[in-house]
Amino acid sequence: MRFVILGIAVLCAVNIQAQQQNWKGKFEQLGEVLPTPNSYRTGSGSPGPNYWQQRADYVINVEVDDKTQLLTGSETITYYNNAPEALNFLWLQLDQNVFGPDNMTDKTETGAVRDSIPAAFLGYVSGITVSDYKGGYTIKSVKDAGGKALPYVINNTMMRVNLPAPLKTGEKFTFSVDWSYKEYNRQVFNGRGGYEFFPEDGNYVYTFAQWFPRMCVFDDYEGWQNKQFLGQGEFALTFGDYKVRITVPSDHIVGASGVLQNAKEVLTPDQIQKFETAKRTFDKPVIIVSEEEARAKEKTKSTKKSTWEFHAENVRDFAFAHSRKFIWDAQAVKVGNKTPLAQSLYPKEGNPLWGKESTKAIKNALEVYSERTIEYPYPVAYSVHTANQGMEYPMICFNGGRPNKDGTYSQQTLFSTVMVIVHEVGHNFFPMIINSDERQWSWMDEGLNTFLEKETMRVRYPELAGTRGTPKGIVPFMKGDKSQMRPVMSTSDNIRPNEFGPNAYTKPSAALTVLRETVMGPELFDRAFKEYAERWAFKHPKPADFFRTMEDASAVDLDWFWKGWFYTTDNVDIELADVKWFKVKNETVDPEKKNVKTKKGDLAAANTANTSPSKDFSNGPQDFTLLNTPESNYGEFKSKVDDNGIREKLRDKNIYELKFKNVGGLVTPIVIEWTYKDGSKEIERIPAEIWRINENEVTKVFVKSKEVVNIVVDPNAELADVETSNNSFPKNTESKFDQFKKDKN
Repeated sequence: MRFVILGIAVLCAVNIQAQQQNWKGKFEQLGEVLPTPNSYRTGSGSPGPNYWQQRADYVINVEVDDKTQLLTGSETITYYNNAPEALNFLWLQLDQNVFGPDNMTDKTETGAVRDSIPAAFLGYVSGITVSDYKGGYTIKSVKDAGGKALPYVINNTMMRVNLPAPLKTGEKFTFSVDWSYKEYNRQVFNGRGGYEFFPEDGNYVYTFAQWFPRMCVFDDYEGWQNKQFLGQGEFALTFGDYKVRITVPSDHIVGASGVLQNAKEVLTPDQIQKFETAKRTFDKPVIIVSEEEARAKEKTKSTKKSTWEFHAENVRDFAFAHSRKFIWDAQAVKVGNKTPLAQSLYPKEGNPLWGKESTKAIKNALEVYSERTIEYPYPVAYSVHTANQGMEYPMICFNGGRPNKDGTYSQQTLFSTVMVIVHEVGHNFFPMIINSDERQWSWMDEGLNTFLEKETMRVRYPELAGTRGTPKGIVPFMKGDKSQMRPVMSTSDNIRPNEFGPNAYTKPSAALTVLRETVMGPELFDRAFKEYAERWAFKHPKPADFFRTMEDASAVDLDWFWKGWFYTTDNVDIELADVKWFKVKNETVDPEKKNVKTKKGDLAAANTANTSPSKDFSNGPQDFTLLNTPESNYGEFKSKVDDNGIREKLRDKNIYELKFKNVGGLVTPIVIEWTYKDGSKEIERIPAEIWRINENEVTKVFVKSKEVVNIVVDPNAELADVETSNNSFPKNTESKFDQFKKDKN
């Protein structure tokens, strides 16, 4: 007994030492890289028993001047402190200050002077701003519920409001802010809201985003969200209820986050009747405001005002759009027991494309996303047409995709329009409901959403579905210069702008596709992904919550996967370095009379034939001798192995020894396509764990009944292998990447 215990102790010591020496190995657990589980966030990836989050309710009155583009607003915020600590101050986001004087974004913008720069691109290329626009908030007052002024400090895009007394756990505080700012021309400033001016008819389309001072997130993970808004990293926001009154010219149509409360005050009787009909119509959109009506309003331009009132419950933000140019159509969508109203607003410049595709795309997105995550909980979903844009908010999104002036459009325009609408509507789920921190981790909303956008296109638009967000589509990026890349787990503002799309959108989507199709399988993946959505709906998940939930709900250890795809810039490049073909020699050899060292289970140990790499199968199989088992191998066992029986089972079998090299560094499953002499094919899948002992090179033996004439690794481009010219045997000199570049998709 003492001997056994000593042996175990020595073995444990050796294992611990090995782990300490190789803790950075690709198959070691993430360990301390992830935050320690606690009563707020558990090791399983679930919200803990003491999980908490803050809440903020808003009552807002806002007016937009159609002549000056000035927005004037007054809001009352009720902030609920559910944190287990008192707060001495509150932080608000002032995102419009990104356009204000002395803003950090302009000061840190890099660029260079280049000859022959188009004037419209001057700011993007060189950072030179020549506009006379004066942006940023004018904060007129900050007061408590009794009307007493509250002291505040503005730090670039954030404002700290000092409280008269600590706000204790379970208490709430009500205060008001009055402000204004001038909306910007989005053709000049690359913002998320803004207006578009139409010179031919002298009208505007307005999209208002980040338009009001909003509460920052205070959570268990880092306290107050304290990263300034620099333009790329998006938003961390708190859930609450909104009551918003929007005053605009009377001939404008308004769409917003939430449900219209006063239709009888702002719509004509005919519009109300069509609006109500749309709520019961499931097969096609109902035209509420026609193109003919919109064209007539473009000319008359009412000078009167109307106030539209919208209510939105349990949302993290609020946006709205309005114009007299808007055509309006809507139809109901069946989602579980709910019937949300899908609505599209678009000027005549969007037709006929938008009339055909927008509301249909909303419907498709809501249905597919609801199947994969949670049933869409909100009562409405808007898609609003603007030029060259794709931006999302609760229940409303702003989307580009414009036909030619004569109404024609290309297949590419059709694809990009449908894709962006599906994508932005999909953002209702990530991050508007599963509410991740976009300022920190763009991939948690953009990557997960791009994955489901890709799935929606694959399922509902197979004729349009391309390679965006797929392993095949990410190959050119993964093949690039690693020294210029950042890992997916990078803060949003620290990713190079020209790599932001692949890094935050398509690489995470490709990774999830590999995870679903190759590593886990659709059934395990879909259940785990849905579990994550259900656990964190209307909460604030972090990366560890996603990683842990996917493992918890599937019983698949994925630390190696997260480490490779999300924490490094490694790529997949498997080289099929060597193939050897053997057949068992049909004779009995006594090991006692043959000077051969044997190892249990090593079929090729007795082979002393040529070991140089093969180029093809033309030389035929090598013989190897299957020895009778030496008596010394039996040890204390009394029974004997049937050597002749084993030899008989392997008679006429083809034994192939394959050597794989991990050139790219990213460990991956291995997918092998075997082509046999009779023309048949077989796909064989090897889990990524094959690399767990040697991450650089592995050799594996396969026994086949048929003779093999061709072997290909990753035949269907499902692994994102960046260099497939080294994936074949006999050797193939043409890279599949070169073939991909020829692919129309």
